[in-house]
Amino acid sequence: MIFTYQARDGAGKRVTGAMEAPSKTELMEKLRKMGFMATKVTETKTGVNIQSIFERFRRIKSDDMLIFYIQLSNMITAGIPIMMSLSTLAKQADNKRLAGMIGNVARQVESGMSLSQAFASYPNTFPRLFVNMIRAGEASGNLDAVLMRYAGFFERQEDLKEKVKGALFYPMILMTAGISVMILIVTFVIPQFAELYMKAGIRLPTPTLIVYNAGLVVKHYWYLLIVGFAAAAVGIKFYASTKKGAYLVDMMKLRLPIIGPLYKKVTIARFSRTLSTLLSSGVPILESLDITREVAGNEVLAQAIINIRTYVEKGERMAEPMRVSEEFPPDVIQMVSVGEETGNLDDMLNKIADFYDMTVNYAVKKLTTVIEPIFLVILGGMVGLIMASMLMPIFDMVKTIRH
Repeated sequence: MIFTYQARDGAGKRVTGAMEAPSKTELMEKLRKMGFMATKVTETKTGVNIQSIFERFRRIKSDDMLIFYIQLSNMITAGIPIMMSLSTLAKQADNKRLAGMIGNVARQVESGMSLSQAFASYPNTFPRLFVNMIRAGEASGNLDAVLMRYAGFFERQEDLKEKVKGALFYPMILMTAGISVMILIVTFVIPQFAELYMKAGIRLPTPTLIVYNAGLVVKHYWYLLIVGFAAAAVGIKFYASTKKGAYLVDMMKLRLPIIGPLYKKVTIARFSRTLSTLLSSGVPILESLDITREVAGNEVLAQAIINIRTYVEKGERMAEPMRVSEEFPPDVIQMVSVGEETGNLDDMLNKIADFYDMTVNYAVKKLTTVIEPIFLVILGGMVGLIMASMLMPIFDMVKTIRH
C-alpha cells in the first residue's frame, strides 16, 4: 500500500511525501526511525487493476538492472541531482515493478533517508555489494565514480554469464533432442518389434529384453518416473542448500572434467573483480572480503575467503592464506602478492579479473568445439545400442532358418 504523509523533522520543519508500507502503523514507525514525527497519514486509494497485479509479480531481468545502473551512473556523472535522476528513471523504466521500487527509493531519499539506506530496503533487487559501494561513494563524495564502476562491473559479470550460457546452449538442445528420440524409439518402436518377434516364436536376446522392458516401464509408469525425478531433484536441491551439501556440490563442480576448469576460471574472475571493485570504491578490506564471500557463488571459495579474512584481520597479507587454501592458481597468488607489496592491490585484482575474463572467452570457444562431438559420440552410441538390440533377434532368426 502507498501512503501520503505529513510529518515534522527534529527542527519542527514540515515534511510531506509518499511511501510504500504494509500498514499505516509500520509507516509511522518507519518515519520515526528516519527522525520524523508523523502528523497525518492517508492511504492512497487506487482501483483494482488486473494489469498492475500481474506487474507486481513480474520478474526483474538482469537486462533491466543493467540499463538502470548505466543510466543512473550516466545521469549522476552528468551532474543531474539524485532526486531528479531517480524520478526520471522511475518514469522511463519498462518494468513496472522496478519502476515502483525506484519511485519508492526516490520518495525515501526525499524524506531524508540516505541513498544507500533507501536501496537497502530492497535487498532482493539491489545486492549488498551495490549498497555498500553506494555507502562508500556517499562517504567519499565520489558517488558518480562509484556508480560508473559498479555499472561496468555488472556489465562484465552479465557478459561473462551470457558467454558461458551460450557455450552450453547448443549442447543442451542436442542432448534434449537426442533423449527425446531415444524415448520415442524405446517406448513405441522397440515394443512393436519385440511383440512381433515373440509372436513368431523368436527368443529375445538379453539386450533386447532389457531395452523392451525399459520401454514398457517408461510407457506405462511415466508419471511415477516424473515424480521420482522431481523428488530426487528436490532432495538434491535441499541437500545443496545445507552448508555441508553446498560445499560438496561446489567441490564436485570444480572437479568435473572439461567443465570444472572453466567453472574455476569464472569463480576466480568473479572473486577478483568483486574485491577490486569494492576496494577501489573505498570499502574497508575486511568488509570487502565479507561481501565478496557472499557473492562468490561457490562454497569452497567462500571458505577460502573466510580463512583469508582471518589472516588479514590479524594484520597479515592475503597471499599466504591464498597459497595454503590451494584453491587459487599460482599466477593469481603471485599477482596479489605484488599488489600488496606495491600498495596497488585493487588495480592488480582488476588485472587478474581482466586476464581471467579473457581466458574464459578462450575456454568457452574450446569447450564449444570439444563438447559437441562428445555429445554426438555419446548419443550416437546410445542410439546404436538401441538399434542393435532391435536387430539382434533378426540375426538370430536368420541363423535358425539356415540351420
